Amino acid sequence: MQIRVYYEDTDCGNVVYYANYLRFMERSRTEYLRERGIDLSHWQKKGFTFVVVEVHGKYHASAQYNDLLDVVSCVTELTRVSVVFETAISHSNGTLLFEGYVRLACISKNSKPTRIPGEIASALATD
Repeated sequence: MQIRVYYEDTDCGNVVYYANYLRFMERSRTEYLRERGIDLSHWQKKGFTFVVVEVHGKYHASAQYNDLLDVVSCVTELTRVSVVFETAISHSNGTLLFEGYVRLACISKNSKPTRIPGEIASALATD
């Protein structure tokens, strides 16, 4: 997916504020799931919620106001109760800006780890 850097995404030097890369990762993950027919609000109503339990990021270069970014996410690990998404964020000219991963755990209504529903696991396993 592509994301345009808005003024609100930047710090006082017109450089993307470091924490906003996590927001870009979140958007990409959400679109990834949507493209595979996974509506997390539907599953939350059924008692399944995904929470971030680990995140890692490495910054390579800075993006600036008005840049167009390419954000690509993919599943790199899937267990019974968790999934890892890796994300690469590049400038539209191909320069790698950021790469990272996030581990999400599936939890039940009582906040206990629970098995990822089969329908979700099947959709994620196709990557």
